[in-house]
Amino acid sequence: MTVHEKFLALGTHYGKVYLLDVQGNITQKVDISPVKINQISLDESGEHMGICSEDGKVQVFGLYSGEEFHETFDCPIKIVAVHPQFVRSHCKQFVTGGKKLLLYEKTWMNRWKPSVLHEGEGNIRNVKWRGHLIAWANNMGVKILDMISKQRITNVPRDDISLRPDMYPCSLCWKDNLTLIIGWGTSVKICSVKERHASEMRDLPSRYVEIIFQFDTEFYISGLAPLCDQLVVLSYVKEVSEKTEMEYCARPRLDIIQPLPESCEEISSDALTVRGFQENECRDYHLEHSEGESLFYIISPRDIVVAKERDQDDHIDWLLEKKKYEEALMAAEISQKTIKKHRILDIGLAYINHLVEKGEYDLAARKCQKILGKNTELWEFEVYKFKEIGQLKAISRYLPRRDPILKPLIYEMVLHEFLESDYEGFAMLIKEWPGDLYNNAIIVQVVVDHLKKDPQNRTLLRTLAELYTYDQRYGKALEIYLTLRHKDVFQLIHKHNLFSSIRDKIVLLMDFDSEKAVDMLLDNEDKISIDRVVEELENRPELQHVYLHKLFKRDHHKGQRYHEKQISLYAEYDRPNLLPFLRDSTHCPLEKALEICQQRNFVEETVYLLSRMGNSRSALKMIMEELYDVDKAIEFAKEQDDGELWEDLILYSIDKPPFITGLLNNIGTHVDPILLIHRIKEGMEIPNLRDSLVKILQDYNLQILLREGCKKILVADSLSLLKKMHRTQMKGVRVDEENICESCLSPILPSDASKSFSVTVFHCRHMFHKECLPVPSTMSPLQFCNICSAKHRGPGSAILEMKK
Repeated sequence: MTVHEKFLALGTHYGKVYLLDVQGNITQKVDISPVKINQISLDESGEHMGICSEDGKVQVFGLYSGEEFHETFDCPIKIVAVHPQFVRSHCKQFVTGGKKLLLYEKTWMNRWKPSVLHEGEGNIRNVKWRGHLIAWANNMGVKILDMISKQRITNVPRDDISLRPDMYPCSLCWKDNLTLIIGWGTSVKICSVKERHASEMRDLPSRYVEIIFQFDTEFYISGLAPLCDQLVVLSYVKEVSEKTEMEYCARPRLDIIQPLPESCEEISSDALTVRGFQENECRDYHLEHSEGESLFYIISPRDIVVAKERDQDDHIDWLLEKKKYEEALMAAEISQKTIKKHRILDIGLAYINHLVEKGEYDLAARKCQKILGKNTELWEFEVYKFKEIGQLKAISRYLPRRDPILKPLIYEMVLHEFLESDYEGFAMLIKEWPGDLYNNAIIVQVVVDHLKKDPQNRTLLRTLAELYTYDQRYGKALEIYLTLRHKDVFQLIHKHNLFSSIRDKIVLLMDFDSEKAVDMLLDNEDKISIDRVVEELENRPELQHVYLHKLFKRDHHKGQRYHEKQISLYAEYDRPNLLPFLRDSTHCPLEKALEICQQRNFVEETVYLLSRMGNSRSALKMIMEELYDVDKAIEFAKEQDDGELWEDLILYSIDKPPFITGLLNNIGTHVDPILLIHRIKEGMEIPNLRDSLVKILQDYNLQILLREGCKKILVADSLSLLKKMHRTQMKGVRVDEENICESCLSPILPSDASKSFSVTVFHCRHMFHKECLPVPSTMSPLQFCNICSAKHRGPGSAILEMKK
């Protein structure tokens, strides 16, 4: 059998030749001989065919022309090969092989001239013609002939001479015009024809052959063909039976091998099932290939198997057959530009169905996002399919929410499913899904119906509030949030400006979160007035106090009309802040405050109010009698800085040794300690008296040191300033025509510069004509500035006299 890219030519054991199309349909039948057809050869154009048979017949003829050659030899002809360019007039050549290799050439007289190319080494077993090179195999090895020089350029000997060449024939195949692949027995050699350098020519052929790859296989080679940089090898396999330990013929194998310099790597291997393989020998299998379409034909006595290079569609088919849908989908996405048979969407849908059948509903739903994309019809179909199997919940999380948007009925169907069985899931979907995906009014009504059965269900109430918010019914949403004490109530009020709706709900807001409520109310005084808030909180004084206290902290004057009320509120609910309030408030009625503090016996607050109202002696008396706290009494006396208070404090403390100790320790810087010491009765035992006296002396010494230090600093500063003033006054003073006499108010300098004049300038920078100044007395010869003396700014003595 031989292969052309347009058709196949098949010879039989009964001497017939069939022409078949690439699908295997018979298109033509030719009777050649009554015996076996040994070989068929075609030129590259597919217009001429050469045939040889076991009875010695050779025919070369045109399939579409009347050109024909017939010859019968006296021995079987095993091979025939026509020139690849036989269609051309100058290439009318072909070779035949039996016991010798003959070349037939057409002469100018249209006669065929034979010539012997080789003989004497047994039968010619195989021949392949490519370009200007002919390769053939006989019992001794493989030869290559250069048709240009008509010289044999190489001889590649057979490796294993123990194998019968008729049982294990040689396989030849040209990869290109210069590369020959040889397979014989278990050996593979790849030979490259190269040009010889001119300096090496001498009597040698212009070309030579180099074996670039050589390796052995595990099985016998029945045929081979190139596949890019790899080899397709048809192998004849013999195996040993485990039971009988005898060899038997196994199925032939088609292997893809990657040649390496001294070995090979098996890429893939497939065992072929052909009829009668148990009786076949190595010579019964042949491998032919079509270069144009990468098709490979395995010929056995009873079958022809067509193999082609597996493409991505084949790979996807295999993955789908093995139910490896995810890998098939990935392969289709990677090769989406080259696959022809499959669609990514179809594979994806099959994957989803497979996952559903396995019960992996969540994974199937998740894959819908990627596979269905923006196809709304497929989305809706899948949702209904999930509904039929009761798995709407699984797909709910992955439904599209934007681009595309499905029909509202789809989302409502999912929500209804959750509402019937999972309130929390329903609430989560309402929170996550935009409100425009479904008919809000329908969902609201369904939720209301469920609340009739379970009116206290917080999840449903919270969800209903969110639905009301989507529907812009903020008042109803606010009521629910306040009932639930939901944290989003303040955000809802701010976001939608619901202050008009909360005027009568202030108590509820304060009960929920007084801090946030007060901050919100104070931040929006223009929308809810202070008076309105105080009025609403009238029956809840503790909340009223929280609001007014925060208001007072922000601004001491805004709530001044409520300061009197706040006195009672502080006294009742927040005494620690009462005294700071009394100190900071300028609008608080002191009499009312004093009355309340006295009623409640608030000593510190009463002391402060008495002192603020000018009754310091009563305040001091209360400190000493009620609090019995000498330190606080001393501190109070220091604050007031009143001698009478110190006198009262001494009189009260004179018979109380602890008080005397406290006074001795603190009185030294405000009152002369001698006044206290003289009044101490003799024989009175005073705790820590010695330490107190030592402290008084130390304080006195410290005061002396401070005074002396201050005096030194004052003298040094005075001297420094005096020197500075002296330097300043000793500087020259500019006198020009713009200056005037401070007495006569005329220009200080005469208009006629030639006239004589006399001017006096004082340190105060006032200027006078000499004659305008009074004559100094004999008692005080110094002159003084009349202006400065009159203003009591200190006399200025003359510093400069100018005469001319």
